[in-house]
Amino acid sequence: METSSLAALDQRIADCRACPRLVAWREEVARTKRAAFADWAYWGRPVPGFGPPDARLLIVGLAPAAHGGNRTGRMFTGDRSGDVLYEALYDVGLASQPTSVAAGDGLELYGVRVTAPVHCAPPANRPTPGERDTCRSWLVQELGLLRPTLRAVVVLGAFGWQAALPAFAEAGWAVPRPRPAFAHGARVPLGGLDLFGCFHVSQRNTFTGKLTPAMLREVLIAAAEAAGSLPHGHGGN
Repeated sequence: METSSLAALDQRIADCRACPRLVAWREEVARTKRAAFADWAYWGRPVPGFGPPDARLLIVGLAPAAHGGNRTGRMFTGDRSGDVLYEALYDVGLASQPTSVAAGDGLELYGVRVTAPVHCAPPANRPTPGERDTCRSWLVQELGLLRPTLRAVVVLGAFGWQAALPAFAEAGWAVPRPRPAFAHGARVPLGGLDLFGCFHVSQRNTFTGKLTPAMLREVLIAAAEAAGSLPHGHGGN
């Protein structure tokens, strides 16, 4: 069943119960909580994408964090990975504020939407291939609805890259064969759409310096320039 608007698609995603393991895990986390968030009413459902329906740039992650998006109900909100991403988006002029702590905190994204190939928080941050494939239809529909304006995509990490490429092909873009390998800084033209690879904003990558704020900003600026969505005065050197 195709959906006619992103708002309607987001609602259908939030109601999905297709993967029993993920449903059980996300709801268990929402019941038991983390001590630091004991007073929170966890979202505990699939987390839809976030950002304007006419976005020219899309950022594709992996899956919501158990105590981040699964708690707040918004992608990359309320965890350290999101802190890194939204600060970088703010630094290059694509977000209204550098932090994202709750769904109602006033954050706006400018010409950018954030989504993931898996919409439920998975145990150990590792969806199974079957769960990834089951969730793909949501991403295919989201891409179809964004297609009129979408010009560039940043994919965070190898899992997201491997999950996203079949979705882009299914949504009608010309994905090269053999499929291009993931690499930080990779840029692949898909015919009217430029695909960029970036190391994931995970704590493991940011704490070790594998991904620095400067490296992240560099990819975001290149992608925003390709998309024609970079605000005046935020271009690269």
